[in-house]
Amino acid sequence: MLRFIVRRLLQAIPTLLILSILVFAWLRALPGGPAGALLGDKATPEKIAELNQILGLDQPIFIQYFKFLGRVLTGDFGNSLISTQPVLSEIGFALPATLELSIAALLLAVGLGIPLGYIAARFRGGFLDNATIMATLVGVAVPVFFLGYLLQFVFAEQLGLFPVGGRQDTLIGATDVTGFAVLDGLLTQEWDASWDAIVHLVLPAAALATIPLAVIVRITRASVLDVLNEDFIRTAQSKGLAGPTIRRRHVLRNALLPVATTIGLQTGLLLGGAVLTERVFNLNGIGSLLAEGIERRDYPRLQALILLGAVVYVLVNMLVDISYGIIDPRVRVR
Repeated sequence: MLRFIVRRLLQAIPTLLILSILVFAWLRALPGGPAGALLGDKATPEKIAELNQILGLDQPIFIQYFKFLGRVLTGDFGNSLISTQPVLSEIGFALPATLELSIAALLLAVGLGIPLGYIAARFRGGFLDNATIMATLVGVAVPVFFLGYLLQFVFAEQLGLFPVGGRQDTLIGATDVTGFAVLDGLLTQEWDASWDAIVHLVLPAAALATIPLAVIVRITRASVLDVLNEDFIRTAQSKGLAGPTIRRRHVLRNALLPVATTIGLQTGLLLGGAVLTERVFNLNGIGSLLAEGIERRDYPRLQALILLGAVVYVLVNMLVDISYGIIDPRVRVR
């Protein structure tokens, strides 16, 4: 398994290298370029040329790229054009909010999606199956931002069961240790603060989890139905194995391979959905940083966030491949 992980990490290097080239080229293809963004309204051809010389942007393109790559490898993404703070500091401050939201949404999607998909397949054609299919269609069709506003209106404003937005009540907030509101409350034994953070996560996590939940339900249902028609299932039944044993050892385990792939892909897509969700619920995470960076052409922030997203995708896909070996021993043999 260690050899497999090392091989996967080595395979990721060309992917990240190609992406760094694309990001580098994209920055210089945008109107005005980095110098124009830095100067803003004061940009003139003379000032842009002068700043390009100061920043080394007048050098040959391959020299600029290797300097850019060297800074990236040392973790130097420069300072934000908006806040003038180091980009990595901004990301470190915002990342816990996005990770907390994404983990909560993923737990909700997986925890409900796999059981619902399995139940729908087991009672194929019945009321539960039809109701699940209809619910998943609605879940995929409804935009995340609209669902977020709808949840706010019903459960926050009308019923008053959950807060409208934010990560925590400012009067209850726990001592900042890791930046993760729920975890900080547990580490400092401030249980009220931890519970308050969980309550604040319910509505945004539900909104963000809707599409992954619907996809996981449909894939699980289809995968279970395929496995139920396999010869080894009929063989197990003919040998007299108990129904629960067949379902647990043979059906569900073999059906989880495509589900694991789906979960991995949806985990990466959660970061994209978090942009809208964080805006609706005022969570100030990576999504908010990305949206502000696009609006105000903050090139250093954008290049760091794009490369961060690529690293996340690579790591998630590696974890999915590792899960294959855990679920199906035949994958480990190959």
